[in-house]
Amino acid sequence: MADQATFEDDAMQYAPQLYSAAMRMARNPADAEDLVQETFLKAYRAYHTFEAGTNLKAWLYRILTNTYINRYRKKQRRPDEVELGDTQDLYLYRKIGSAESADFSTSAEEAVLEGLVEADIKAAVESLPENFRVPVLLADLEGFSYKEIADILDIPIGTVMSRLHRGRKALQRELYEYARTRGLLPDDEVAAHE
Repeated sequence: MADQATFEDDAMQYAPQLYSAAMRMARNPADAEDLVQETFLKAYRAYHTFEAGTNLKAWLYRILTNTYINRYRKKQRRPDEVELGDTQDLYLYRKIGSAESADFSTSAEEAVLEGLVEADIKAAVESLPENFRVPVLLADLEGFSYKEIADILDIPIGTVMSRLHRGRKALQRELYEYARTRGLLPDDEVAAHE
């Protein structure tokens, strides 16, 4: 059992990571800040139930994800509200194609990703259905294992694997379509898929 007196020292180190995840989930700074604040409040109140020695980061992400899902469901019952403020760049595949990682054996996938801009990648990720987007974000951007994602989302590991597979396939199709419509694919790649 954890002591609430140590909560700040133990948990606050994860604030930047939680905010980044909240930004990708909520898609705007104000909602992300509210989400992180509510997560820390809930975590502080329940910190006495946290088992010392277990994964604090995963526990915080579970609270964040559950809070987000509850807000999402509540929002679905209300009319849409849109904020046209600044958005955070999505760093998925950001370093692919950089001068440091370039080599002479660039694969077709890497060549396509070099031509995509971050806005296209962000749009592709955001186009995923919610039940696929959250596992993809937790796995591919936050680096959680299948077991950790299963614990965070409170679903079986098999469901995590299925959602990740389907989400990644949908993301792959979406990115392929972006690349195809922008003429970024090698001619032999286009011919093979037609």
